[in-house]
Amino acid sequence: MRTIAEQTEIKVERQDMRLAPDATRVITRPFLFHTEPRIRLILERIASLAEDEVDHLCDQLIRDYSHRHKGMHDILLNHYREVKMYVENEESLSDKRRMVIGAYFTMEYAIESAALFNPSIVADPDQSGIASDQKRVILSLRAVGEGHISSIEFRKGVLTSTGKLHLDSVSGFVATPRIRKDRLYNKHLFRLKIQAMGAPMPFPDHETHASQLGDEVLNGVLDQLDDQFNYDQLCEAIHNFQMQEHFYQAYVNLLCERMMLLARSNYEVMFSEDSDISERVIFPVSHSENHGIEDARFVCFHDEEKEKCLYLATYTAYDGQNVLTHILETEDFLRFKVHTVNGRFSNSKGMAFFPRRVNGQYAMISRFDGENLYMMYSDNMHFWDEAELLRAPIHPWEFTQIGNCGSPMETEDGWLLITHGVGAMRRYCIGAMLLDLDDPTKVIAALDRPLIVPDAEEREGYVPNVVYTCGALIHNGNLILPYAVSDSAVRMATVPLDGLLATLKGV
Repeated sequence: MRTIAEQTEIKVERQDMRLAPDATRVITRPFLFHTEPRIRLILERIASLAEDEVDHLCDQLIRDYSHRHKGMHDILLNHYREVKMYVENEESLSDKRRMVIGAYFTMEYAIESAALFNPSIVADPDQSGIASDQKRVILSLRAVGEGHISSIEFRKGVLTSTGKLHLDSVSGFVATPRIRKDRLYNKHLFRLKIQAMGAPMPFPDHETHASQLGDEVLNGVLDQLDDQFNYDQLCEAIHNFQMQEHFYQAYVNLLCERMMLLARSNYEVMFSEDSDISERVIFPVSHSENHGIEDARFVCFHDEEKEKCLYLATYTAYDGQNVLTHILETEDFLRFKVHTVNGRFSNSKGMAFFPRRVNGQYAMISRFDGENLYMMYSDNMHFWDEAELLRAPIHPWEFTQIGNCGSPMETEDGWLLITHGVGAMRRYCIGAMLLDLDDPTKVIAALDRPLIVPDAEEREGYVPNVVYTCGALIHNGNLILPYAVSDSAVRMATVPLDGLLATLKGV
């Protein structure tokens, strides 16, 4: 790799746009209690209300909250069903009493009350109705609310010929999707993922090797299923297997619970087709992400076998203790498939897909050790077992760690990779490097000074002294770079591509 000793000044134009968090953007969530007696006590209090009191309370709830949420009637009835099992004389309840019960087990959650940051940007699948030198784009954003729980939001806009972004108006509503856990699972892929997770430690007095017992349980369950099966069929197969006599039943139950956990971590979400994209929020669903889904890096992936662009995103799932990488997959930003990622090098906070296969394989940039950049290849996007060191920190502004800032972008001169570096006082800066097109493990050059440094207006926020992005794109000869400022808000910058590449090439 050639270090650029005399880096020329690269023109970076910061736009006036600033996306700040808005505490009025709220979703509804179930508000449940862990103890049955507490739930029953609340239900008893509601049961003591006369019917006219219930009618008045229900009408007041609809008046107070319908302007904040679409379909309040259905929301309250859905949350009523969460506690339906504890309700006495359930069949005799009026519709309004059911809604009132649902309201007591419902809470509002302000999804971006704390922060809105770490954007990525991709071209919209719909480019109709705009000029040829413009581009309609979709921004993904990390939103953080109460309890530091992260979710994914979206915005849409149009880039002008010069790269200025005009965002569409934002809806006053926010909606979570319908969750589909009964998606079809592929038996072969499911088996590989369970095996890649490894068997739990066996009981101390168990003479059989853990993997042998694991194979016995896995075969006992999967042999009951077709090559394609859904969630309910898996549950039935597990139940049938557990009903048999097993010498180490507790261990069998542990292995079966692991299969259920994997199934619940691979699901689909579907938004209403009449929803505006700014209304859609992907909120944590599975146990592995119940403390947040962080830093989605979206890329338009072009597969030579398919006509349509497939949008892929890696994101970090956090359960409060463990970090796992998941993949989002969509064609239309209405329906998303969520996949777990397995393999020796899958637990990384910095994985980003290349926008196409490289030498016939899927390719990723990664930072699984929390410090260095790595190049990874795989024949299967769900499994990552090979990694090669790409670059370690070299310059003072990145001595603590380096990482990617989204997917590499293909240019005639090589793969343009936007990076971040962490230096003294934990200051995050944005840099860039150029990788060989045919062999991205070869670093052609890297900037020896940051491209973007937090300025005086960007230093203050939820996490001070940070500029960061999860993905950029190239448009009309400009690098379009949305970036977060101090984990609080989002700004936009444009960089002339020719000047950046010329600097990297040392021209």
